[in-house]
Amino acid sequence: MSKDFKGKLFVFSAPSGSGKTTIVRHLLAQERFKLAFSISVTNRAPRGDEKDGIDYYFISLKDFKQKIKNEEFLEWEEVYPDNFYGTLKTEVERIWAQGKHVIFDIDVSGGLRIKRKFPKETLAVFIKPPSIDELKIRLKKRSTESENKINMRIAKASAELANAPQFDKVIKNYDLPVALKEAEDLVDDFLGIEKEVKNG
Repeated sequence: MSKDFKGKLFVFSAPSGSGKTTIVRHLLAQERFKLAFSISVTNRAPRGDEKDGIDYYFISLKDFKQKIKNEEFLEWEEVYPDNFYGTLKTEVERIWAQGKHVIFDIDVSGGLRIKRKFPKETLAVFIKPPSIDELKIRLKKRSTESENKINMRIAKASAELANAPQFDKVIKNYDLPVALKEAEDLVDDFLGIEKEVKNG
């Protein structure tokens, strides 16, 4: 693949617990899409069996702030006080160098920033949960965070839901198999795969 290859960018954003990670993993498994996962950087500690360099790049708060100063990020966000997430410019370059398209599983604000920077290359998809109550149930089932942290996420979710209209597409994740099919169709259309098959 030529060094000048510029692939598409697929942004999936949603409040925590909406099911976006499940949808992103499903799309990554579809070989025809040639997708690769953009690994975000965070200064928070790993949760559960998360692994550095696979789920996230885990770095210190000091290093994160240094990367901000060095303008190494495509986008970054202080999601909670002293809790940062971001996407390195080198991450997109790494994936494009492999001749693949980039898929992001990121915060709503970060997703919209990427869409603004690459308006034509990006398909921004918002995953909508069935309800705030359902979201709270899902977050509690994870058993990875305190009640206080869950309440913070719920408060943030209400604000994030208000941003849904700014995305290109909204998938309502009421029924997972339906949501997965809808996500596949969106990626197919954006890549023009169906048209190629029909015209081929």
